[in-house]
Amino acid sequence: MHGEVPKYLVKKTRSRTGRNIAIVVVLVGVAAALYYVFSGSAPQQQRRGRFAAEGGPVPVLVAPANFADVPVYLYAVGTVKALNTVTVKPQVDGKLLTINFKEGQDVKKGDVIARIDPTTFQAAYDQAVAKKAQDEAILANSRNDLVRYETLSATNAINKQQLDTQRALVAQNVAQVQSDQAAIESAQATLGYTSIVAPLAGRTGIRQVDEGNIVHASDTTGIVVITQLQPISVMFNLPQQDLERVNAAFAKGALSVDALRADTNAVIDHGLLTVVDNQVDATTGTVKLKADFPNADLRLWPGQFVNVRLLIDTLTHVAVIPTGAVQRGPNGTFVYVVNDQNTAAVRTIKVQKQDEDQTVVSDGVTPPERVVTTGFARLTDGAKVSLSTGQGGTTPPAEQGARARRGAGRHPGGPTGNGAEGAGEGQRSGSERRPNPPQ
Repeated sequence: MHGEVPKYLVKKTRSRTGRNIAIVVVLVGVAAALYYVFSGSAPQQQRRGRFAAEGGPVPVLVAPANFADVPVYLYAVGTVKALNTVTVKPQVDGKLLTINFKEGQDVKKGDVIARIDPTTFQAAYDQAVAKKAQDEAILANSRNDLVRYETLSATNAINKQQLDTQRALVAQNVAQVQSDQAAIESAQATLGYTSIVAPLAGRTGIRQVDEGNIVHASDTTGIVVITQLQPISVMFNLPQQDLERVNAAFAKGALSVDALRADTNAVIDHGLLTVVDNQVDATTGTVKLKADFPNADLRLWPGQFVNVRLLIDTLTHVAVIPTGAVQRGPNGTFVYVVNDQNTAAVRTIKVQKQDEDQTVVSDGVTPPERVVTTGFARLTDGAKVSLSTGQGGTTPPAEQGARARRGAGRHPGGPTGNGAEGAGEGQRSGSERRPNPPQ
């Protein structure tokens, strides 16, 4: 028909348009890729700017090495135990008339804490006293007769046998009076048992029996438990490997012991080591020790778990540096020492002792040389540094990853919290590590 476009021309036009669109899309993609490669993204420019600034001095924190006296402790987990504990029981049977204490009250030695009905025991005592009076009268009469017989015997008015018989009777009556006196003392002691007194100074626990009950000397529960809290003791164990050092130090004098909180390691009380057990537990390979504490503030309680540190020695006038300055690498332990020209140099050291805050260096650093405590990420041997003075106890988050890689040889779980010493660097025993809080 006239006026209509042939179908093959329409199909040819559509095909050409599709190819043109595809070519345009490809060109736009190529142009975008070239722009990204040659111009660079914003993060790349930032990284180039950051590394471009690395050509200057490395900012670090430094701290000087010092001479100090460093205590040597052995650490353990201890259990608080009362120095004396008494279960107060009745010594006679009877009705409990009164209880003269309140639960949790502090009592003194000799205080009357309860009374048992004394009626029957008082009667027995009175009977014993009366029996003695009766026998004393008989004794007095027999002695008078003995005097008469002795007079008559002198004039031969009576025979000698009668005199000897009278003398034996007097001796018999003397023995009877002595027996009566013993009975009185026994009855008096039994009567005294009706007043139950505190055998020691301490704190009462929960009352086990109430007024009005009949109590017996055979009762196992007793009336109350009294616990001595001042002073108080702490029992703890140490590995047998430490026994030689403990005995050597203990032979020189009393050893100081600190009781520490399990959560913060804050000192609760100061005491003295009193006993080292006379044998090693074969099942655990440990030896038991006991320390006494004054417990003036009652911060230690029987049955409580506490961390214990035992002072066995003091290293005098030794070189110490912050623990944060100590690094470990393939060649051993080292630090970065900064000289007067603000240049850092790697220095191999020998560690004698280490804790959370400070490290004792036996060789490699001489006070007052300065060591780097923070800023190790870009630090190399011979690098120039810009200094700030600090204690170096905390490592910024940016440094932790790098230090973790360099300190891969450290063993977690030691007393310092950032690695135990390597082989030959102090030979720390397990008891020198801070114990974990008891669960």
